[in-house]
Amino acid sequence: MYSNFFKRILDILICIIGFPIFVILCVVFGMLIKLEDRGPIFYKADRIGKDSKSYKMYKFRSMKVNAPTLLNADGSTYNAKDDSRVTKIGKFMRETSIDETPQILNVLKGDMSIIGPRASLVSVLDTYQNDEIDKMKVRPGITGYTQAYYRNGLSNREKRLKDAWYANNAGLWLDVKIFFKTIQTVLKRDGLYTNDLGSNSPNVERKADL
Repeated sequence: MYSNFFKRILDILICIIGFPIFVILCVVFGMLIKLEDRGPIFYKADRIGKDSKSYKMYKFRSMKVNAPTLLNADGSTYNAKDDSRVTKIGKFMRETSIDETPQILNVLKGDMSIIGPRASLVSVLDTYQNDEIDKMKVRPGITGYTQAYYRNGLSNREKRLKDAWYANNAGLWLDVKIFFKTIQTVLKRDGLYTNDLGSNSPNVERKADL
């Protein structure tokens, strides 16, 4: 009952309450993004949603225009502190998770939830194993179990398994704990980077979608 009905109502209420803040962030960071390199404010990319259906996910653009998408060997997104693809304002937005806030639009559209598994690239759908696929039983979230408790500190396989566990155990109390843990994780800036440029390099490259 919670996952199928009440959670959607809570998502909409939270988005309505938070929308004025989102508008302010759009004005402030939209101007900063434009001032730095005059490129588009938003980044749009295909992601895997509930029931493995694809959708367009929105974020504030944190990378240079036409920056390539780099993936690690396990299919996870390359993410390093000194990544030259990331703009100056983009680095700040990533470290504070402000770049994720446009996903409030995805929540309002019904593509996402406030809390749920992290959405994966459409291009890696065929790499999911049988014990990972349950992750797609629920809507992906702006934040979620792995983001709140581990951020980027797990392998891609571990993240998928924990997201599948969440999808099968989602409930109000668990979501409340994830919500407050997310605030703590963002403020402490725990587990920001998956990669260390000096020791781990990506092995897959493709053009980013803007």
